[in-house]
Amino acid sequence: MAGEPQADCLFCKIVAGDVPATVVRETATTVAFRDINPQAPSHVLVIPRVHYPDAASLAEAEPETAADVLREAGAVAAQEKVADSGYRVIFNTGTGAGQTVFHAHAHVLGGRGLAWPPG
Repeated sequence: MAGEPQADCLFCKIVAGDVPATVVRETATTVAFRDINPQAPSHVLVIPRVHYPDAASLAEAEPETAADVLREAGAVAAQEKVADSGYRVIFNTGTGAGQTVFHAHAHVLGGRGLAWPPG
């Protein structure tokens, strides 16, 4: 059922504390942790505690939680000291866009020049 933890989901396991992660922020609705394969000096994932496969399904079912993810992305950028120099928030949706874990999540990247368009 949407919103419920999924036994085979890596991010649900991180939320539950069953898989270790370098957590940088937590709220009642989100967890933010360092990406294990960083693409920038600062690369943090912000995930909702609830399970939805992508950002669109999260936003449709729980718009307040989707807003929490975006709010936390900004808080992470400030904490990482990249808010003033600029940062990028990315939601990959589907394998064609590079999504590998099907639990909604935002990538917060900063700390280097981020040319557009990306690769």
